[in-house]
Amino acid sequence: MDLRRKMKSQTNARRFINAYNKIDYAIRVQHDFKRSMSFSEVVRKAVPLNYIVRKYEDDLVDYGRLRNAIIHKSNDEYVIAEPHEEIVEKIEHICDLITTPPKAVEAIQDNNVLCVQNDVVVKDVIQLIATSKFSNIPVYEKGGLIGVANGQRILDEIGKQIASGNSIDKFIAETKIEEILNASNNLNYYEVVSKDATIEEVLNLFTKNRKLIAVLITKTGTLNETPIGIVTSADVISLNDILDNY
Repeated sequence: MDLRRKMKSQTNARRFINAYNKIDYAIRVQHDFKRSMSFSEVVRKAVPLNYIVRKYEDDLVDYGRLRNAIIHKSNDEYVIAEPHEEIVEKIEHICDLITTPPKAVEAIQDNNVLCVQNDVVVKDVIQLIATSKFSNIPVYEKGGLIGVANGQRILDEIGKQIASGNSIDKFIAETKIEEILNASNNLNYYEVVSKDATIEEVLNLFTKNRKLIAVLITKTGTLNETPIGIVTSADVISLNDILDNY
């Protein structure tokens, strides 16, 4: 947004080139791409690595072609292509997202994260989910994160007990939440990032792992820290809206 304010007094061509150069430099630095690579190659290689580049891939490739036309076919007295205002504003928007991306922790409306200990029984976790607005509860053992209790996964385990003819009341009253976590491949369902993680980085995690249900945010991104925020798969749409309006 700062970039757009600073460039309003410049010609559209100059604003476009400035934004393009910042994008080109930022992507190369962030992903350690060689300077010898063309811009279109940089974009294509960054697609699987960068959520923003993936989202605007076609636009960026088109901007590369327009940049070449402006740079190589213009002179001091004549600019062959003066980009439309909408094009300039869009590339400046993409530039802001790539060079000064918003942090995920700042986008979370509620930073209060409910947590439980590993020896809490399933019944208590169900009650906590029912009385709060949270369906994903981080589970800790001796100060370290061991997983995330998810309402749907708990329901799946209850379904298995019903199918086996076991008592549901007995199951939820006596089964510790850690037993449900241990019964599944728990590591596939959550990630931990630091407070400096961007929205783009968090969205990239959800894109790479379709089983991911929650991304926990801690101060430095380690398992033995209290979470200061949590992003769930239900937040993906709202995070995309934030990027669109950034």
